[in-house]
Amino acid sequence: MIGHVLSSRGSIHRRISLVLTAGVCFLWMFAALAAGLALREETSEVFDSALQEVAQRVLPLAYTEILNLDVDAPDDDAPQKIASVEPHREYISYMVRDANGRILLQSHDADPAVFPMVLKAGFVDLNASRFYTESAVQGTIFVTTGERAGHRRGALIDSIKVLLWPLMLLLPLSLAGVWWLVTASLRPLKAFQDEIALRSSANLSPVHARELPAEIRPVAAAVNNLMQRLRRALDSERTFTANSAHELRTPVAAALAQTQRLMAELPPGPAYERACTIESALRRLAILSEKLLQLGKAQGGELLSDAVQDLAPVLGLVLDDAGLRDDRSQRLDIRPPTSGHFYSVMDVDAFAMLARNLIENALKHSAPETPVKIVLSDGGLFSVANECRVIPHETLARLPRPFERGETPADGSGLGLAIVSAIAKGIDSKIEFLSPVPGQSGGLEVRVQLPMRPKAT
Repeated sequence: MIGHVLSSRGSIHRRISLVLTAGVCFLWMFAALAAGLALREETSEVFDSALQEVAQRVLPLAYTEILNLDVDAPDDDAPQKIASVEPHREYISYMVRDANGRILLQSHDADPAVFPMVLKAGFVDLNASRFYTESAVQGTIFVTTGERAGHRRGALIDSIKVLLWPLMLLLPLSLAGVWWLVTASLRPLKAFQDEIALRSSANLSPVHARELPAEIRPVAAAVNNLMQRLRRALDSERTFTANSAHELRTPVAAALAQTQRLMAELPPGPAYERACTIESALRRLAILSEKLLQLGKAQGGELLSDAVQDLAPVLGLVLDDAGLRDDRSQRLDIRPPTSGHFYSVMDVDAFAMLARNLIENALKHSAPETPVKIVLSDGGLFSVANECRVIPHETLARLPRPFERGETPADGSGLGLAIVSAIAKGIDSKIEFLSPVPGQSGGLEVRVQLPMRPKAT
């Protein structure tokens, strides 16, 4: 248990609280033990002094009492007892005896069987009791005082209990106080953790560390340095991808235009067929460069904005811009929000890229006569579903990777779902694949939860 609490994998908050509380309790118990040992010595001296005091006071009184006895009285062995005023329990009793051990006088609670038989001046421990003997009249009279058995030990135990019982109250109070203190001390660290956790993958700006304790600031500085290096590496990679795709656009477009002109000038034959093959390859290259440019924007751009936008009309613009309403309108089952509006902090260009890639992917990889269902719910769930055979889970898991494609005869670059996945990460959401579509025997449905408008505070 203690090893688990002190383990480096455990909670610092719990570890500090328990260790400090245990330390306070240990010190308190150690102090109580030390006080008990000191109290033991002091009480022994006090009780020994009391035994001596009683013996020295009783001795002259007993001597006077014995001298005043009637010498003509019958000689019997019955000792004289001092009558008590009221019945009470004696903690110190005494007994007066002569040199032969005959009892001359005793207190009413004295038990002759307990007192030592040997008449010797000084202290002696017998039968769990402490006795003191004092002699007088040249060793003819002995006064022995005795302490009740267990009285000294009981007094010591009671004293130690008085020192220890506040620990029962101190333990929960100490734990609560230390817990509160540690919580207050670690609050800046919790804020630092929350600030990092709430950031999106696109936000790699330095984290504020001014409020952190001095011991944690080097950790925050190291985190900020790491984020800065990571940002430079990602920016370099994204810039290279975007620039490469952008620079490819112009020469590819020029080559495609020249090829199309050549096709118009060539008569049917082998040369025309080769020109058609070149034109098809250039088209794929143009689409690939465009997808690479979108992927660079999805991975490096700010996909959330401060302004709230209505994304419902954007969906219609995407369909119009891609020319999807014309010859494929009979295939599209579009279900916008029931209110006709969906307000979100998502960037409209990012939503347009996400919607276009999902819709194009669904149209491309399903049979021409099958419908494609597009839903934007009032809660911000955007989904696109198409009919196809059931896709294995292993295949679905690798579809969001760049240049990964399932078993399909359709042409494609393998970047559409990678772009959607990058956008989902950028808006702190995730892409979800369902195959078969819920309620159907087959098909594929792709879902992305869009960020909604923040609630007014």
